[in-house]
Amino acid sequence: MARMPIAVIGAGLIGKTHVDRAFHHSEVALTGIAEPSPAGRQLAQSLGVPWFAGYEELLDKAKPRGAVIATPNATHADIAVKCLERGVAVVVEKPVADDVAQAKRICAAAEKSGQPALVGHQRRYNVIARRAKELIATGKLGRPVCATVLCTWLKPPGYFDTAWRREAGGGPVLINLIHDIDLLRFLFGEVVEVQAFASNAVRGFVVEDTAAIVLRMGNGALATITLSDTATAPWNWDLAAGEAERFPRREVDAFFLSGTEGSLTLPRLEFWNYRQGRGWEEPLSVERQVPKPACPYAEQLRHFRALVEGKEPPVCSAADATRSLEATLAVRAAAASGRPVQLG
Repeated sequence: MARMPIAVIGAGLIGKTHVDRAFHHSEVALTGIAEPSPAGRQLAQSLGVPWFAGYEELLDKAKPRGAVIATPNATHADIAVKCLERGVAVVVEKPVADDVAQAKRICAAAEKSGQPALVGHQRRYNVIARRAKELIATGKLGRPVCATVLCTWLKPPGYFDTAWRREAGGGPVLINLIHDIDLLRFLFGEVVEVQAFASNAVRGFVVEDTAAIVLRMGNGALATITLSDTATAPWNWDLAAGEAERFPRREVDAFFLSGTEGSLTLPRLEFWNYRQGRGWEEPLSVERQVPKPACPYAEQLRHFRALVEGKEPPVCSAADATRSLEATLAVRAAAASGRPVQLG
């Protein structure tokens, strides 16, 4: 079976991951990298892959069937729309855009062109998240009651040498929290109300470094999220799930999901419930699920090809990702106003 030609636009931190997965994938062929930096050119040369300073030149010369867009958030919409208008399907790194209006531009362009626009919420492809969704769907948790989510870790000073990471929109709310909100939506359903506080007290940048969030879900469940990228702590999905090799994996949990019949932790997939009597004086039993590991980024590329060929429905369309963006932006709005924000 011939591999589907794809390109990667943007070769920064996450772009390099997409380049690596595409280069080694059995179902797609990496036909070009667009990245203006010298490091991007060196990366392309080291792989023997055509390099382009700009994405339009890449589209003209490499002629990919699909493109992964891993550029700064504010550029997502313009690049995605140009690709879709040229008949090139896209995987847009999260967030789908930096505001809802720009996200809707991508949705409209995808509908008009007839080309799929997938968004890179890669946790949905993780076997851990998929197993959790199965357990919840079968009713093992009963009615969802509450969720506690931790996203606490320390980004090194060099991370902020890139100017946009110190400005509004470049902080952990849109970079990290959006993943947690998307995974909560994937598992527990839609967010209908948001309350939040945010702080930049540690680093003093324009952008936040810490936030505390409360979400009301459409099914009545409540979720709390503690977020900080300035805390010396291991409690976050990225260190616990082992999705990226550059992060040292820790045997901890970051999600605690509770229902009337049981509770589930992620990513270790510990399921807690009562085997006999029910109530706080009765012993709880625990069992751990251990699914076979698989790379979510590689699975995303496999699904991307299947989506382009019309064989599978989208795991995370641009329209779906826009709802995660709306809920995440509501966190910023609630923190700024000091008032809860209602979502449709």
